[in-house]
Amino acid sequence: MTEWPKGVAKPAIRALNAAGFTELKQLAHVDLSTLKNLHGMGPKALAAIETALKEGRKSVE
Repeated sequence: MTEWPKGVAKPAIRALNAAGFTELKQLAHVDLSTLKNLHGMGPKALAAIETALKEGRKSVE
């Protein structure tokens, strides 16, 4: 099982997996509005993913 950022609840993880996303890095080029439309994806999960992606970009730069 892949680790998702803290704040991404199980319903959001199930929605991501159902959409074919199994790793955070896969979301780097996905528009957040696309994720928002997934059933089970709430504002807390979106915020956690957005923060984790931003932190990931900073560590690469």
